[in-house]
Amino acid sequence: MSKARILYIEDNPDNMILVQRVLMVEGYEVIEATNGIEGVARAKEILPDIVITDINLPDIDGYEITHRLKTYNATAHIPVVAMTANVMKKDRENVEQAGCDGYISKPIDIDELPKQIEDFIKKGKA
Repeated sequence: MSKARILYIEDNPDNMILVQRVLMVEGYEVIEATNGIEGVARAKEILPDIVITDINLPDIDGYEITHRLKTYNATAHIPVVAMTANVMKKDRENVEQAGCDGYISKPIDIDELPKQIEDFIKKGKA
């Protein structure tokens, strides 16, 4: 049985493969979505334990994804973590203002990622 079900919304195939491999080795089930609209729909359908979203997506951005998930009763409790290369102070503030529960900067640290995800999941259940 998996540790947790993770929905990862990412349009870059290389990033998707890397994150999936790192998290699946740790026992997580990783479900993918390649754009924001698909990600929101999948989140409502599967109710994952956590959503990781890229901020810069081709249709709706990670801020809008977060807004939609946090205003929908069935998904409002699910932690949403932004994963982005936008690492300036203002970017972090934008992530927080959008309602994200956390922030992971790219490029990811493959040794730290599983621990970061576990921490976000625990916080979400607290």
